[in-house]
Amino acid sequence: MASLFLLHVVSLVLLLSKTPMLSASPTSLSLPSVLKPGSSLSVENKDDILISPNGLFTAGFYSVGENAYCFSVWFTKPLADESHTIVWMANRDVPVNGKRSKLSLSKTGNLVLRDAAQPLPIWTTNIIDSKEPAQLVMNNNLYLKNEENQVIWQSFGSPTDTLLPLQQLTKDTPLVSSRSLTNYSSGFYKLYFDNDNVIRLVYNGPRVSGVYWPNPMITAWASGRSTFASRRTASLDLNGHFVSSDSLIFNTSDSENQAVRRLTVDVDGNFRAYSLDETRGIWKVTWQAIADTCRVHGICGENSTCSISPNHGRKCSCIPNHTMINQTDWSYGCRPKFNITLCGNDEDEFLHFPHFDFFGYEARFVPNVTLDECKKVCLGICNCKGFHFNYETNGVFSCYTKFRLLNGFRTVDSNGSMYLKVPKSIRLSSNNKNFVHGDSLVCSEKLPTIRIDRAYEKNPKNESVKSLMIFTYVFGALEAICFIYFFYRTRNPLKTTQGYIQAATGFQRFSYAELKKATNNFSKEIGRGGGGIVYKGEFSNNRVAAVKLLKEFSNHQGEGELLAEISTLGRLNHMNLIDIWGYCAERKHKLLVYEYMENGSLAQNLHSSKLDWGKRFDIAVGTAKGLAYLHEECLEWVLHCDVKPHNILLDSNWNPKVADFGLSKLLDRDGTHNLEFTRARGTRGYMAPEWLFVNHPITSKVDVYSYGVVVLEMITGRSPTGDQSVESKGRLDSWVKEKMIAAGGTNDWIKEVVDNTVVGNYDSSKMEILTKVALRCSEEDKDARPTMSQVVDMLLDNGGTRNF
Repeated sequence: MASLFLLHVVSLVLLLSKTPMLSASPTSLSLPSVLKPGSSLSVENKDDILISPNGLFTAGFYSVGENAYCFSVWFTKPLADESHTIVWMANRDVPVNGKRSKLSLSKTGNLVLRDAAQPLPIWTTNIIDSKEPAQLVMNNNLYLKNEENQVIWQSFGSPTDTLLPLQQLTKDTPLVSSRSLTNYSSGFYKLYFDNDNVIRLVYNGPRVSGVYWPNPMITAWASGRSTFASRRTASLDLNGHFVSSDSLIFNTSDSENQAVRRLTVDVDGNFRAYSLDETRGIWKVTWQAIADTCRVHGICGENSTCSISPNHGRKCSCIPNHTMINQTDWSYGCRPKFNITLCGNDEDEFLHFPHFDFFGYEARFVPNVTLDECKKVCLGICNCKGFHFNYETNGVFSCYTKFRLLNGFRTVDSNGSMYLKVPKSIRLSSNNKNFVHGDSLVCSEKLPTIRIDRAYEKNPKNESVKSLMIFTYVFGALEAICFIYFFYRTRNPLKTTQGYIQAATGFQRFSYAELKKATNNFSKEIGRGGGGIVYKGEFSNNRVAAVKLLKEFSNHQGEGELLAEISTLGRLNHMNLIDIWGYCAERKHKLLVYEYMENGSLAQNLHSSKLDWGKRFDIAVGTAKGLAYLHEECLEWVLHCDVKPHNILLDSNWNPKVADFGLSKLLDRDGTHNLEFTRARGTRGYMAPEWLFVNHPITSKVDVYSYGVVVLEMITGRSPTGDQSVESKGRLDSWVKEKMIAAGGTNDWIKEVVDNTVVGNYDSSKMEILTKVALRCSEEDKDARPTMSQVVDMLLDNGGTRNF
């Protein structure tokens, strides 16, 4: 009997020794909720999970694709369709392998996620190492606490797309939707606190971005919001009451009931509250931000419209004579079946569609006009795709010409109509007066699961196997192949990591030989700077690119570090930022492949006759929009650190795109990593004064300063480095201020500072606004400078973008 008891004790000890990371509660060994220091959870062991004491939540590795896993927190009980509801993910954009991946808790209190034993971690809590150990605890909120019971990190502080009851939304914790119902990576929709302290929903698409909730056509006050708050916080309590510091207050439809709840930014761009119907195993919507879901931006893509079907819900449709680009994803929109004509072509006609509208992207607004006058305005604009003719509340008709057809929808409440510009042959052959649903697709339909390829490092062959391979030709050949493979892998130890990042970001990996051939042995140089030399390249598919050959990194930066940086940049999409297509990292060769800009840089065109005052103002506005996106709208806070005319590129339509932001440092929004700037960055003349002081924090205001200097250079034609003339030596803003003071309160200073070599006339009042905005940006005191979003507002509200 004693031996039997001893056998049970030994078995229990062996069982516990195999699971050292799981600390069971006193009541049950089946509900582990704590990960102890020095322990880990393995992706290969399905039992390596943490469960909250109430059993409601589980933390562990969750499958997000074929051989792709994310460390996540989800509701333990599956729904009626056997799926689980995920509420948090650590590595949503870089899934890990299903073999040898682990989440480890170091003895110094840091939580680290590694992918198949790769040297670089995929994700970490970035806790400063200390002598105090910490435990990872699963209790609805996943958190790390030290021996003094202080919480040093929690998943509530870094949400993905969901807020749980009592979890706070703050200025540093935006919610970002998933890409689709089956792709959990970061999507295009974000809920965040804007700079005016108001909670907003914004669409950050591949090409365009814009706020759509609350209604951007009305002020925050008219939407019932307040812009005055000492802090930016919002949360949902257990009874379904939501309260925000911007006066957004609502109750769920089942408030006062003790239901299981969540708030989620869904893949369709709507912000909803859900309650769990445990009997039916489904989530019920108990509140939503937008009732008419067709008002969500970006749902159906360009050249398409959104409509509500009683039978199928929301549907997307191409406009007439257009076809769907991607049959599985409406965000790509539709392309025309006809050749777009040039402006001034009297062969163009207009198709009339009552009660339809495409929100935003007006090429020109003309109030109090007739229909015929509006048609003439559109025909005279080269990129006009059509116009919205609207009856205003003041009793007149207004004309909104469109250079892009985005955010299309139909509503019976509209007092206007959409007129689509098409060739006359299309107009005569079309008898259909309504938008065509030939390529319609239910927007809420699930997309197929995306396969994410994974590769594994092979374990070394043992000596006995190698000895057997010598006696046969087959095994001998295999040994040679293994040797070559091992040699290649030791020269490229981070290749597998590159593969995962490429799968997540969409970057193409080019070989050095391929880029050498595309650039004709790097023969056509189109630019150079501190980061390297740029060459023009043309690939076999006739795609033209700009290939930047980076200088050798002084710190021997490897491919892994280069990929870690551009993987973040791959999620930055804005019409005023240069598109990065791919990269090359072979031995000492490090190259980046960009889209090719036909008109070169602003520096190359600054003193040419091609840039009139209208183009210069548009360049100032576009550059400000791009920098504002980097500073405030993207998921990471990115400082450029070298804004100058050489890094502002111009496409075929003279639209500006900020380049070389990929070579700057990436900072967290809380600003705690400013000490990473151990030396001054930038170009003499454009650098902010705080770069010269060791103890001054480096913030986004360094880019604001550089932007102000660039705008002053566009206005005056003088270089901030003082190499133009004796009179222009010293700071450019000081020279402009001296001219203003000498004018004695009049506007005579304008003609003194404006570059008289620029072709065309200018409006003095608008030139005054542009100059004063530039001077505010280049203030010596960083706190006196506006943010880039404020710069955009000042220019658009006061200067306009036309008739400069």
